[in-house]
Amino acid sequence: QVHLMESGGGSVQTGGSLKLSCVVSGNTYRQWSMAWFRQAPGKEREGVAFIRDGDTDYADFVRGRFTISQGNGEPTSHLQMNSLKPEDTATYYCAFSDSGVEIWGDVSEYHYWGQGTQVTVTS
Repeated sequence: QVHLMESGGGSVQTGGSLKLSCVVSGNTYRQWSMAWFRQAPGKEREGVAFIRDGDTDYADFVRGRFTISQGNGEPTSHLQMNSLKPEDTATYYCAFSDSGVEIWGDVSEYHYWGQGTQVTVTS
């Protein structure tokens, strides 16, 4: 059974930094894609960053501030978040797909999700 374990998150002041991590376990994968989404209260879940085979992409609202990377061994991704703003406050979710992804910001592309971790940025 596939399991996504997220870590990181918390509360920081504006301009601060946080790092999120996600490790996927439960199977062996030749190829995979991972993404980070976020959802604020009353808003739709939106794509933040994506990685596959070292190739990355970002939502415009985090480009230049957030960096996604992958680890070794089991499918793992990290999301380094710098220059955080109050509008970055949301629950952040790790998403995983073991097949191709056409539109990385589309939630329906991902088969597996983490439990979510809260990021709060105070002014």
